[in-house]
Amino acid sequence: MKHIKVLGSGCANCKTTLKLIEEAAKAKGVAVQLEKVEDMAAILGYGVMSTPGVVIDGKVVHAGGVPDRKKIDGWLA
Repeated sequence: MKHIKVLGSGCANCKTTLKLIEEAAKAKGVAVQLEKVEDMAAILGYGVMSTPGVVIDGKVVHAGGVPDRKKIDGWLA
């Protein structure tokens, strides 16, 4: 199971990113534990300066802007 954190203040892009990851995981049949992180200190702790940020198994894989479906599918492969 992949542990995925979406870092962001709760803006529309952050919500969209969370939803896209959820949909992609369901479509691929990949078990994920999704977590939304809105605490700015925690977000800055990952070194993410622009949101949304995505952390998979403790590693930052994306920061700033909504990732496209192809990129998300790559993370879940």
